[in-house]
Amino acid sequence: MDIGNKLKELRVLKGLTQEELADRSELSKGFISQLERNLTSPSITTLMDILQCLGTSIGEFFNEAPDEQIVFGKQDYFVKEDTEYKNEIKWIIPNAQKNTIEPIYLTLQAGGSTCPDTPHEGEEFGYVLQGAVSIHLGNKTYKAKKGESFYYTADKTHFLSSKNGATLIWVSSPPSF
Repeated sequence: MDIGNKLKELRVLKGLTQEELADRSELSKGFISQLERNLTSPSITTLMDILQCLGTSIGEFFNEAPDEQIVFGKQDYFVKEDTEYKNEIKWIIPNAQKNTIEPIYLTLQAGGSTCPDTPHEGEEFGYVLQGAVSIHLGNKTYKAKKGESFYYTADKTHFLSSKNGATLIWVSSPPSF
C-alpha cells in the first residue's frame, strides 16, 4: 500500500492544503509533504491523528476494497437465445440487477420480437444500431430505424418487433429482465 499517496488523495478529497492539514494535526507542512512522497513514515499515533483530521479511521484507511469493474468485454456478457420470439439478448453489463439501469444488446431476427412485457414502473431507452424496429406501447406502434433512438415510460404493455431484423442497445430502468 502506498500510504503517502493515499494520505494525499484523502487530503485533496477533503479540500485541504498540506499546510491546513499540518495545522490541524499539529505537524509541520514539511513533514506532511515528506509523508505524501513516502520519504518518511509516521508513527501509529501520528497516523491516527492525521486520519482523524481527515475524517477517517485507521481501519477504514487500510481497508482495501477491490476496484469496481468499469469496462466489460464479450467474455463478461451473459447471452440468452429465445427461439420462440426469434431474438438474442446479451446482458452487456453482468449482474446489472444490482444497478439502477440494465443495458442489453438485442438482436431480433426477421419476424422476431421481444416477449411482451406487462406495465411496470420505470423507463426504457433504445438505440437502433442496424435495421428497424417497431415499438409497441399499449395499442400504439412507433417505428425507429438505424441511427434513431426511442424512449418511453413502461406503464403500458410493451414490446419490440422487427420485420427484417434489427440490432440495438436497449436500456431499462429499473432492470426488468
